[in-house]
Amino acid sequence: MTNYLGEIAALSTALCWAITSTSFEHSAKKIGSVNLNLTRLLIGFVFLSMFTWATRGYFFPMDADLKTWKWLFISGIVGIVIGDLLLFEAFVLIGSRISMLIFASVPPLSGLLAFLFLGEHMTLIQIVGMFVTLAGIAMVILVADKDNNKVTFSHPIKGILFAFGGALGQASGYILGKVGMSGYDPFSSTQIRLVAGIVAFSIIFTIKGHWGKYFKSLKRKDAIATLTLGSFFGPFLGISLSLYAVQRINPGVASTLTSITPVLLIPYAYFIRKEAVTFKELTGTLLALCGVGVMFI
Repeated sequence: MTNYLGEIAALSTALCWAITSTSFEHSAKKIGSVNLNLTRLLIGFVFLSMFTWATRGYFFPMDADLKTWKWLFISGIVGIVIGDLLLFEAFVLIGSRISMLIFASVPPLSGLLAFLFLGEHMTLIQIVGMFVTLAGIAMVILVADKDNNKVTFSHPIKGILFAFGGALGQASGYILGKVGMSGYDPFSSTQIRLVAGIVAFSIIFTIKGHWGKYFKSLKRKDAIATLTLGSFFGPFLGISLSLYAVQRINPGVASTLTSITPVLLIPYAYFIRKEAVTFKELTGTLLALCGVGVMFI
């Protein structure tokens, strides 16, 4: 069993993302995605700070240089503030299952952005994988209207665009984070990104006079309970397990195993949410994940 600890960690990461997405979907519908974002960043930062203090002796990333802070701060603004805000809006509009499926476009988007801005070339098989992933997503979100001989969306277009916007923000955040992190500790790097999100949302709340509504949202104990659950399994435990998996096994294998989150969400949608899961949606989900797997061959 110890020979497969990396694989187990990667699969556990996918389970963490599934718990996080469903928890945040529940919370966002009760207190709004903006309130959700700031609270989960604060909770996640506390968990991470306790961990880095225990493992590195730093409660706050004071040992990072100015360049690291700059790029990781920008990465946090793009990935956490913009990307996650759009993703959580998508949770509200189209649910966590479809949102996380669309989020499977992050690996190919990251590859494309890495080529455009970092000069990292993609192999032919990776390009094929990218198109297979996008084809699988298209199979789920598009439907043929035979009466009007045109293709329409199977879910609200606004939610779909928010999910793709979240994926693009996350992919861009990864690229910027790679530039900034270099050899710096990944857990402390995540702390800096969370600080960027906390600062940004604090400024937004101040400008909009939103603090009253925010503190009122904290009184929703049912929402805070699931929000805390999602913050533990997401920003803290999920990241920790994913990094452990990358240390133990090939990063491509780890990423592929981690990307099965949309599949894990299908039983939740069918048995818990009582949502109808069509054969086309199931096929499209598996096809999208096959595309992600092909990219790491």
